Amino acid sequence: MIDPDDLAAFRAAVADARPLPDSGRIQRHGPLPPPRPLQHLADERAALHESLHGAIGLQDRLEGGDEPHYLRTGLASSVLRDLRRGRWVIQDEIDLHGLNRDEARQLLAAFLAEALQQGRRCVRVVHGKGLRSPQKTSILRQLVRGWLAQRDEVLAYCQARPHDGGEGALMVLLRAAKKQRAA
Repeated sequence: MIDPDDLAAFRAAVADARPLPDSGRIQRHGPLPPPRPLQHLADERAALHESLHGAIGLQDRLEGGDEPHYLRTGLASSVLRDLRRGRWVIQDEIDLHGLNRDEARQLLAAFLAEALQQGRRCVRVVHGKGLRSPQKTSILRQLVRGWLAQRDEVLAYCQARPHDGGEGALMVLLRAAKKQRAA
């Protein structure tokens, strides 16, 4: 409950108040833009810089195996090493289980385009292990590898670590989205 004496004192204090003149500024009445994760972006830039320019040690030379991988020509092998080691945070994923080849290709293309538009750099593509397929072979596994290697936005991919899907998934590193110039 408001004290009548306080209300009277307030009204007396603001009795001669007038609205400020129009400043010519635009007033935003919509939702504010989402916050930009500046530290996250700085961490990713640092990881990419170190991947491209860091020294290659003995452990790095010994690492790597028979698992599927792809690295765009001209990129340092350390980019792939960092992807294998989980240095990049998975920002999104798509699961292609149960889709036929046409559905999977269309869905994958749309997913990659959206991820690029939203500035996502590292995504997981789950294609499955083919355990329910005839002859226990995953058709999508082979197809997805080929499709990814053909995409301009894909810099590298490797088999996911065991806790991220292992043989049934790929970790994919995408190029940074091109910045729009202000008109």
